[in-house]
Amino acid sequence: MMHVAAEPDERNKVTEVFSEAANNGLTVCRTWAFSDGGDRALQLKPGVYDERVFQGLDFVISEAQKYGIRLILSLVNNFNDFGGKAQYVNWARNAGASVNGEDDFYTNSIVKQYYKNHVKSVLTRINTINKVAYKDDSTIMAWELINEPRCKSDYSGRTVNAWVEEMAGYTKSLDSNHLLEVGMEGFYGDSVPEKKQYNPGYQVGTDYISSNLVKEIDFATIHAYPDIWLSGQNDGSQTTFVERWMWSHWEDARTILKKPLIFAEFGKSKKDPGYTENERDTYINAVYTNIYSYARTGGGSLAGGLVWQVMAEGMDSYYDGYEIVLPRDPSTTALISKQSHVMKLLAQTMGRPRAAGVTDAQTGRIIHDHAVSQNRGQAGSRKSGHHHQHGRRFGHGKGKGHN
Repeated sequence: MMHVAAEPDERNKVTEVFSEAANNGLTVCRTWAFSDGGDRALQLKPGVYDERVFQGLDFVISEAQKYGIRLILSLVNNFNDFGGKAQYVNWARNAGASVNGEDDFYTNSIVKQYYKNHVKSVLTRINTINKVAYKDDSTIMAWELINEPRCKSDYSGRTVNAWVEEMAGYTKSLDSNHLLEVGMEGFYGDSVPEKKQYNPGYQVGTDYISSNLVKEIDFATIHAYPDIWLSGQNDGSQTTFVERWMWSHWEDARTILKKPLIFAEFGKSKKDPGYTENERDTYINAVYTNIYSYARTGGGSLAGGLVWQVMAEGMDSYYDGYEIVLPRDPSTTALISKQSHVMKLLAQTMGRPRAAGVTDAQTGRIIHDHAVSQNRGQAGSRKSGHHHQHGRRFGHGKGKGHN
């Protein structure tokens, strides 16, 4: 979104995405507040920003507000797309720091300070369009510490968890009004060994339980790409895995974390062997059915789902196979619109008691009560291979400030 909006003559595409999304009931968008080094970088080098690109992000936020869409803004990428944690480590190496590999992102004091400086630059940014500091802008629903953290040097999850504890505390010290989440895919680590059976056969260096128990983290997330994680298995087996993945994390959110859960990325790639639109619709419908069921029966613990990725016509350079162009994909759009409708009705029938993770529509305040969320959703954006290319997921939000 930010990259597109950095070019003033391309901003109509951002407007089109928000307009089409809102027309189909989508209420939450997760997108990037990072682009580190390289082409069209937001952060050119540590602490130095391209004002033109930052104004693109200003536009994304102000335009989302016009269409009643709340934003989840991610602050750095695990992968090399848009720089990622490897770029931070390279910056430190070029400055003379003793670093080994990209996992030093989580432990090196210089690299960690670079990241903290970026967090502060984004959160204290004054939007040039609406003149509101990002940390005071109620259009922003939540901050995400890192998109899909992974750590090859420590598969237990302890290294990433220590980083989450430090960075969550720092982020909340700057902004205690907004919700905060880690950005995890949901892989289990060593803190609850019996949960590892739900992983797709391997670990990635994160611990879903311990990191989401960090007190400053307000809600948990999961992602699922069975076409990548279980690429040798058939569609039925992949869907079964995702349903089991959802159930396990929903149960954790209810009984261990006692925090809301958002299914923050899922989709079906046109590049998958034998892909058909009907196959994609069947998969998305299965996910939506489970989201609705767990939202209805779980006291709000499964708070929503964001599909990867909704785009506009003419954004072909960002297409990665997972793109959904709402006017061009009528059957998938119908599914999204139907889910928006039933989730909105569910919010009404549940009476909308105030709960953790709910934004008050009148005041813009983030309300933190007990760990039950009213935010229920679906959203859109995705990656190349397993590396994010653009970064826009749209979703239905159930609850105050998201419908």
